[in-house]
Amino acid sequence: MILYPAIDLKNGQCVRLLRGDMNQATVFGENPAAQARAFQDAGCEWLHLVDLDGAFAGKPRNAEAVEAILDTVTIPVQLGGGIRDMATIEAWLAKGIARVILGTAAVRDPALVSTAAARFPGQIAVGIDARDGMVAVEGWAETTTLSALDLAKSFEKAGVAAIIYTDIDRDGAMQGPNVNATAELANAITIPVIASGGIASAADLLALRDSSATLNGAISGRAIYEGQLELDQAIVLLKAS
Repeated sequence: MILYPAIDLKNGQCVRLLRGDMNQATVFGENPAAQARAFQDAGCEWLHLVDLDGAFAGKPRNAEAVEAILDTVTIPVQLGGGIRDMATIEAWLAKGIARVILGTAAVRDPALVSTAAARFPGQIAVGIDARDGMVAVEGWAETTTLSALDLAKSFEKAGVAAIIYTDIDRDGAMQGPNVNATAELANAITIPVIASGGIASAADLLALRDSSATLNGAISGRAIYEGQLELDQAIVLLKAS
């Protein structure tokens, strides 16, 4: 299982939100590129980036910070937030993003996901952010009547590289991930699932790992920044297991 350290970008800074609330943002760094390099130096195999401003605006807002990160690291980077058309997908992939994450677009324009996945095999992921099991969009500001499981199943034959499943009520709260819901999703589909939201310790990572043999990885942000999850130890633990 891969540990994906998260860099959430707001106004060009590294932040973490509490349960997706833009008014509850904690700044953890002024230099996202330096943070990305630190994650790479610690042995991380991937980086997970989110353009928070872009998620609300519907188009990229932290391009300069993302490009600085791409210029700094050599490990693959996945990016979500404000990516809602083919032109933006193509632009980010051309700049060196390894995997583009489509969230709101996956709900509003599912055909875009299928077309992009066919054109860019292995480089398109679907971000499913759920509140009480129901999908939220527009930077988590709007909850739909579509279940996370139904949305995931609708992309079974689309060729997407991964489903990134976030439990919004756990995100940034460090109260533990929603292991049961994550495992249920991972076990119900053939697409690799990456868990996100609530991870606060190595024990949480192991609980996720043991919950499903098909779970690809887990995303953690606040726990790493606040020192509750020792990055180097977590990486060693997951590799050993």
